[in-house]
Amino acid sequence: MAAAALSSAAKGALLPRARGAHGGLARALLLGGASVTFSFSLISAMAASTMALLPAAMRSILGARSNRVLRAARDLQAGGGRGGGGSSGLLRRWQSSLPQLEHVDRSDEESGGEIDWDNLGFGLTPTDYMYVMRSSPEDLGAFPRGELCRYGNIELSPSSGVLNYAQGLFEGMKAYRRPGRAGYTLFRPEENARRMQHGAERMCMPAPSVDQFVSAVKETVLANRRWVPPQGKGALYLRPLLMGSGPILGLAPAPEYTFLIYAAPVGNYFKEGLAPINLVVDDEFHRAMPGGTGGVKTIANYAPVLKAQMDAKSKGFTDVLYLDSVHKRYLEEVSSCNVFVVKGGVVATPATRGTILPGITRKSVVELARDRGYKVEERLVSIDDLIDADEVFCTGTAVVAAPVSTVTYQGRRHEFRTGPDTVSQELYTTLTSIQMGLAEDSKGWTVAVD
Repeated sequence: MAAAALSSAAKGALLPRARGAHGGLARALLLGGASVTFSFSLISAMAASTMALLPAAMRSILGARSNRVLRAARDLQAGGGRGGGGSSGLLRRWQSSLPQLEHVDRSDEESGGEIDWDNLGFGLTPTDYMYVMRSSPEDLGAFPRGELCRYGNIELSPSSGVLNYAQGLFEGMKAYRRPGRAGYTLFRPEENARRMQHGAERMCMPAPSVDQFVSAVKETVLANRRWVPPQGKGALYLRPLLMGSGPILGLAPAPEYTFLIYAAPVGNYFKEGLAPINLVVDDEFHRAMPGGTGGVKTIANYAPVLKAQMDAKSKGFTDVLYLDSVHKRYLEEVSSCNVFVVKGGVVATPATRGTILPGITRKSVVELARDRGYKVEERLVSIDDLIDADEVFCTGTAVVAAPVSTVTYQGRRHEFRTGPDTVSQELYTTLTSIQMGLAEDSKGWTVAVD
């Protein structure tokens, strides 16, 4: 009770001063083109006197935010003699809803804390740094500058385009530790960059160039290098995001965009690990429809599958296989990966015609299968084709190539061949050997990060 009373009293003392200080700074920032100067020492003194009223715990909580205000004041004072250019640049930073971008020192540690690398699943383990880059209206669709900053929460306007209208995209990729030598490898990052650009055009957003994207990914890997799992224990998963971060009320593209990359060490995606998975076909819910956004990696494609996925998992299935929304007969995707069926020496996968995401792992598996002498067909694959198949497997960045043991359709369970002598195992071994640097990369798919 005493602590609560003290906190309440401190809050009462703080709020008038805080409102005055923040309001005065905001008014100063909004003066626009004229040169703006004021006493940084005065603002520092105001902040110090206000913070002194608070209990130690509350001073700790508010310290970071107060420091941002003081940095803004210092920057404005330093730029005040430059005829408005400095204040204009600061105004953009003040109005931005994300943390300030700061130069940071990269971690020199080589160990990822207390992680049990032998039991690493596919979950979020916060790492050290994330990469942030923004595009505002005056940038005319360009992303002029990006930097690393400490990994942490971000702030968004309640009216941001991503929160109100799902104007956002994401990518998924992995970095592997090289065997026997320093450095890391990425797998076809330029393909992720081009896919994001394609999705951004569909979602009316600007996107980073391929070079910007790949460079940002490399910086993120190096800054978080102590979190890259040991060889053979997993990978550093990278999640590039592109979102409408600017405020917008009416239905329209956002005025500002943010490109962000964070990372986390991961192991196998499915809880079964490398063991075969069990799918159920859902002919009631659909992942995408013709003319929609199923062919781009927009965030809006994923929440709609959660209901069907949760229902399936409650019944003991690993995931859901979706059919097309028109005929309810042709295979499309599993919730987050592409699907393949094998019959004899023929490998078939649904053609990407706007409702199916063109997976980068899918594209690589198609090419590797052809190299190894298999006939590969990209076409409409019916539920009857699946039932008649010898083998079924899924592909994706997270799952790589996951064998399917059973598929249940309309209450009937169909079993498929799994094990060491299957096509999926052959392709999995070939692909992961290239990704992890264990086999020669004759195709030039891997990119070194040193």
